[in-house]
Amino acid sequence: MKIYDELVARGLIAQVTNEEEIKNMINNGKATFYIGFDCTADSLTAGHFMALTLMKRLQMAGNKPIALIGGGTTMIGDPSGRTDMRKMLTKEDIQHNADCFKRQMESFIDFSEGKAQMINNAEWLLELNYVELLREVGACFSVNNMLRAECYKQRMEKGLSFLEFNYMIMQSYDFYHLYKEYGCNMQFGGDDQWSNMLGGTELIRKKLGKDAHAMTITLLTDSQGKKMGKTAGNAVWLDPDKTSPYEFYQYWRNVGDKDVLKCIRMLTFLPLEEIDKMDSWEGSQLNTAKEILAFELTKMVHGEDAARDAQNAARAVFAGGGSHENMPTTQLSADDFTEGKIGILDLMVKAELVSSKGEGRRLVQQGGVSVNDAKVTDPATFYAADDFKDEFIIKKGKKVFHKISLK
Repeated sequence: MKIYDELVARGLIAQVTNEEEIKNMINNGKATFYIGFDCTADSLTAGHFMALTLMKRLQMAGNKPIALIGGGTTMIGDPSGRTDMRKMLTKEDIQHNADCFKRQMESFIDFSEGKAQMINNAEWLLELNYVELLREVGACFSVNNMLRAECYKQRMEKGLSFLEFNYMIMQSYDFYHLYKEYGCNMQFGGDDQWSNMLGGTELIRKKLGKDAHAMTITLLTDSQGKKMGKTAGNAVWLDPDKTSPYEFYQYWRNVGDKDVLKCIRMLTFLPLEEIDKMDSWEGSQLNTAKEILAFELTKMVHGEDAARDAQNAARAVFAGGGSHENMPTTQLSADDFTEGKIGILDLMVKAELVSSKGEGRRLVQQGGVSVNDAKVTDPATFYAADDFKDEFIIKKGKKVFHKISLK
């Protein structure tokens, strides 16, 4: 099976321009493509998996990826899928985040010997003269069309800042610049980015002529991918200091029954023939599929040894025995106690098992919380410092375990 057909079979493609030309270029390793990553945090998340694995697949087929670090666009903030404005970051924060991204991307993409490039759009966006940009690029965009764009709809209800309104132009200019300076002929992104990305394709054609071969592909579920990688309101990071390999494994081990095969198909590199055989799996077999998914993705990010340790720890905890040394742990200090006590709701928030006390309260009331295998029935339950001298393990639901200890 050729690579483009494989992407379709894995359920990755949503919309394309010039499909036959795209198919031909990708299948013959002739695509130089980019995917953008705005530097809003100092780590990539599980929500970036689809983009990262896609870049790896295409590179393995002979195509050349460009990982575009959004040092410039991050200073504006993408309004897509947002109901509020993103936090404004300093240049220093953005550069630090970009450096962190690069280290993590190297686990997926081979940047050696001209096989791929990592480029920061701050190199050209921060040097632009505003009046020159308006004259060169602004004339190519219709405000009426921009206001109809899907990426702005949610923000229009609560108020779209002029700063964010410029994001489409900046992203479009990225493709235009990469096309001219780096021979980049293709862009990939989430389906919620379609209007932004078409802006880049049209800009190239208007500036360089209708024969300019600039193509756009959006990923079927990348907008869901941004939601993917969040649990209890907190991101699942690729950085092991933010999300341990055990926690990372457990996140994927706990995906829903209806999503597990879809995730295996889209995110792992297991052969499609092997995955197709799993389509008839049900019941306990789906738990096996979840273990396969969790192991494959943890191995990809943290290495096989860490994945094996996480899997063994998860199995031991789930079975009710074995060592808890690999279990995620939160350490308490004296400052966490009030009058020598700390409540179960504060503990759960501190351990990032829930995003708020309200969520924790509902979980306790629904019977979803245990401490050392004893069900917690009262949201007002408190614990003294002495309670943490021995092993103290909170269980959320049936599968999430977290150890609490004292510093």
